[in-house]
Amino acid sequence: MYQRIDASQWRAIYIVGDLHGCLRQFAQALREAHFDPWQDLVISVGDLIDRGDNSPGCLSLTERRWFRCVLGNHEAMALDALESGDYALWYLNGGSWFTTLNSAVRKRVEGQLLHLRDFPLIIELQRAQQRIVVAHADYPGDHYAWQQPVKRTPVLWSRERLSRCIKGRDESISGADAFYFGHTPLNDCLDCGNLHYIDTGAVFGNRLTLLRVQ
Repeated sequence: MYQRIDASQWRAIYIVGDLHGCLRQFAQALREAHFDPWQDLVISVGDLIDRGDNSPGCLSLTERRWFRCVLGNHEAMALDALESGDYALWYLNGGSWFTTLNSAVRKRVEGQLLHLRDFPLIIELQRAQQRIVVAHADYPGDHYAWQQPVKRTPVLWSRERLSRCIKGRDESISGADAFYFGHTPLNDCLDCGNLHYIDTGAVFGNRLTLLRVQ
């Protein structure tokens, strides 16, 4: 459920919002940031696939040494479909690209998707005097602790805390310095206490958010 990353192993570290197949926008953002794949790292808030024009390309990022990712609800839907044989929910939410793949590509993509079963729900980035937490939708608790048990569904799906932030309520989670989430497309990034919501809806024609945190 948890993965810990030592920030000292990387020159620069970026966190990127939901990609949803938008590989070209991501590549452009990396070029503009002068990203160096030999020294730098990207951490994704999940939802690499569905809705955009290159889900297989974004999924292939999981094989790059410079890319880390938490599980998103769209990856979870894909895994549930592959494991149960019921594809209806996934296809309804943008997964129908999977049906357009030829047999060789489909086999490779299926293997990459099944590999996501080992991906964390929560990444903790440890810097010298700072702890940063990345999850897809929420961290379901008022206090964060390493390896603290949390329920999978709200980590992947919950919008309750974000809804309170949008209504003007001050929200924070203790136990870490900053939390980064995606899941809900917004016109702009939203900062609420020590919470940062960075899905700016690239797949819907808005900009892709790529933030440097080191």
